[in-house]
Amino acid sequence: MVDYIVGLNIFNSKTEKRKKEWLWCSVIFNVGLLGFFKYFNFFVDSWVDMFCLFGYEMKSTWTLKVLLPVGISFYTFQTMSYSFDIYYNRLKPTKDFLGFAAFVSFFPQLVAGPIERASNLLSQILNNREFSYERCVQGLKLVLWGLFKKVVIADSLAPIVDDIFANYTTYPASTLILGVTLFSFQVYGDFSGYSDIAIGTAKLFGIELMSNFRFPHFSRNVAEYWQRWHVSLSTWFRHYVYIPLGGSRVSKLKSVRNICIIFLVSGFWHGANWTFIFWGAFHALAFIPVFLMGRNTKYKNSVIAQNTVFPSLVEVFQVLLTFSVVTFSRIFFRSESISDAFRFIGRIAENFYYLEYMHPMGYRMVDYYILLLVFVVYEYVIRKDERLPFNFKSRYIRFIIYTLIVFAMLLFYDSGFDRSFIYFQF
Repeated sequence: MVDYIVGLNIFNSKTEKRKKEWLWCSVIFNVGLLGFFKYFNFFVDSWVDMFCLFGYEMKSTWTLKVLLPVGISFYTFQTMSYSFDIYYNRLKPTKDFLGFAAFVSFFPQLVAGPIERASNLLSQILNNREFSYERCVQGLKLVLWGLFKKVVIADSLAPIVDDIFANYTTYPASTLILGVTLFSFQVYGDFSGYSDIAIGTAKLFGIELMSNFRFPHFSRNVAEYWQRWHVSLSTWFRHYVYIPLGGSRVSKLKSVRNICIIFLVSGFWHGANWTFIFWGAFHALAFIPVFLMGRNTKYKNSVIAQNTVFPSLVEVFQVLLTFSVVTFSRIFFRSESISDAFRFIGRIAENFYYLEYMHPMGYRMVDYYILLLVFVVYEYVIRKDERLPFNFKSRYIRFIIYTLIVFAMLLFYDSGFDRSFIYFQF
């Protein structure tokens, strides 16, 4: 309601000052909601910890015992984009409150994205839609592919990852490296699987949502990774934080400052924990050298092995290096606290050269290695278009793939396991 009213008033304001005042109403209200529900206790606890560093123990503090509203990080950014786009004259406000409410609460992507901009989603909701058989087929294929990534990849790896991170003090370095590597595949399968299901479901209603993942594990540097991972959040920060701060049009020093800001804010957006801030800072440090060398846009419009079947040795090295850097950062993302993250890293460093290996939870890991190898190879085959996971001319090949996916989901499904999506917590 606030952003609906703000949008109309920004559009009708006669002076720049008045427009900016209304825009700040939207920003303060939305950020205030996030701050109240998501970060209040974090700031209180951080305040207490700071006093403890100076030897003063605070005996009592006042914290909130409230539930975090589901999807709040996503729809607050979505409605803020509406106000921003009207302020920058990219969009005219709607007087159809029901249409605007549907834009904010469109159920497929409400709780975990993609974070849509009003210029794309709202216009589709307000216009008449026609049934399209081809679009529905594409949507069902995306739903099936998303379910495979969630049920077979993410959910089957989750117990192993949980066990390794919960008992990292008892496992050797090789098992810890395995754990964080598997977590990279888990979080990718979990989040990109949800996005595929959301995008596919929206297609059934005649709505086209933006792609949120473009095979990020085939990225050749960190900049390309962020052009392919959680695309809706990356573009949101680029359009509404990075560019307004001056982007790369300012001096190198200020551009580096802007990069640090968006990565720190991105980390903080993910959760009220210092682990996420460290995770954002780590990515900023990894991104800055790529930016200073002028390679941040080099791979913007290409994929690995663009015009060939196999990648070059240089591309293979680049992909492995980027994957290693990103995977290392996930130690901070997955750990419960900063101290746990550094102890996890320390545990790896202490016995890195020992080849000792322990099977986590007694799992037959060979089965999972084969599964991940098949998954990576298949994604490599379809790497040129994330919207068409089964784009094969032969109906027999498609039928075989559909059958294998259904059998895999039945085989790997575990009814006793908590199957909530990772990004629901954000």
